[in-house]
Amino acid sequence: MTESIGHVVVVGGGTAGWLSAAMIAAHHNGHRPDGLRVTLVESSDIPTVGVGEGTWPTMKNTLQKIGIDEKTFFARCHSTFKQGGKFIDWHTGNDDAYYHPFTVPIAYERLDLAPYINDLTHFAPETNFQHHICEAGLGPRSLTDPDFQGPCNYAYHLDAGEFAELLKQHATEKLGVHHLVDTVSNVSLSSDGFIDAITLEQTGKLEGDFFVDCTGFASRLLGQALGVPFKPMDSILFNDRAIAVQAPYPDERSPIPCHTLATAKAAGWIWDIGLTHRRGTGHVFSSDFINEDEAEFTLRQYLDLNESEADSRVIKFSSGHRSCWWKKNCVAVGMSAGFVEPLEATAIMLVELSARFISENLPADRHTMAIMEKRFNQAMAYRWQRIIDFLKLHYMLNDRPEPYWKAHRDPASIPDSLKEDLAVWATRGPQTADFDSALELFPAASYQYVLYGMGFRPDFSSQAWLYDQQRLAQQVFTRNQQLTRQLLDSLPSHRDLIDRWLGQAA
Repeated sequence: MTESIGHVVVVGGGTAGWLSAAMIAAHHNGHRPDGLRVTLVESSDIPTVGVGEGTWPTMKNTLQKIGIDEKTFFARCHSTFKQGGKFIDWHTGNDDAYYHPFTVPIAYERLDLAPYINDLTHFAPETNFQHHICEAGLGPRSLTDPDFQGPCNYAYHLDAGEFAELLKQHATEKLGVHHLVDTVSNVSLSSDGFIDAITLEQTGKLEGDFFVDCTGFASRLLGQALGVPFKPMDSILFNDRAIAVQAPYPDERSPIPCHTLATAKAAGWIWDIGLTHRRGTGHVFSSDFINEDEAEFTLRQYLDLNESEADSRVIKFSSGHRSCWWKKNCVAVGMSAGFVEPLEATAIMLVELSARFISENLPADRHTMAIMEKRFNQAMAYRWQRIIDFLKLHYMLNDRPEPYWKAHRDPASIPDSLKEDLAVWATRGPQTADFDSALELFPAASYQYVLYGMGFRPDFSSQAWLYDQQRLAQQVFTRNQQLTRQLLDSLPSHRDLIDRWLGQAA
């Protein structure tokens, strides 16, 4: 490698690899002769996991940054709109449900509405129209709204395999990314521990100045070559398996939910994601509490499918992350950096955030490499801690009787950082000031939706004098009701919106 950073090598394809390559090339004019050279190497004999079909609203900005228009993205990736998640049976298992919508409460950051709501399990519908939009099966925008905009905040559901193909085509044809199909046989390190080059089985030696490890669970560069250990988090998050099934719709006009369905079961939960042409489903579970055959039976029972109607695949994983994510001139993105279950669709979001940081902070030369390494690792350590805390929050407040759910309530399995937050929130609930870092992944609103949806109720009476704005709160509730009625009357159904928008229906 040279002192200057003129060639970035991304090792591994899939969503993580191609999204990283696209974002780096887009930011650094990879399509120009004088721009940064970006090469992606992927093996033809190493399959990608191919799930990860949910995103966060950050994807809107990402698509715009790399130059993919929304309509192309929908047409190519069987995409649908995602307005949040609906959590079914997580609290008691007796047909309870709550939403974590992407739109923040009315009057957010101006007035905390929670103290003025009698039954806080209804926090989302009382403070936000998006709950009602999702229940009605409506899209988040109208046909006339500009791309990436609408009255409801939204993300997407997508076909991960098709998304990777779209990114590959766009990156190579529009952004100047060089593509090599080959397998890494060796990683060469310099005397000072930097990666000099990788050796490929067919191409031979490929030198680079900076390497992005997108090799999945294997972590071929950061984990294996540079020896960065994996830190397991399975004492906090118990799930270690998923059985995935792609299920058909009853017919081509079947309604498409505009949110992810997450249905709790005895030893895990089932995701259910509606694309335009099929459903992506899977049962995430802990092998300590249920075996694979039982887990698959539970999933097929949920889908009303027998064994011959759809193929299943088992995905084994360990929850956790690397002890650092950037070392020397190598940074891990995607599953090579870490992995947690897909409960809040954090996987692709973390790829986006990592690739954005790398793009915007890629050193011009070796002189500031150590500074960027330090800053990236600090940022990722904070983000991973927040992700693990937030996911654990979904589990630990349950009142279900099964051993799996009881184990999640064990104080020994709850991180100290989350215990501290809950102690503070016991008398006032989450506030925006609790989440004032530029690195926050989930705002206070996200915590409010989950906490209150799971039956958590702060003792607001302990400082009752703080909550004397009943009249203003009632005005906000009334305004929410008005907006809800307007949107229910004006927004199209989710499938109709997509079909008409893409010109597939009259």
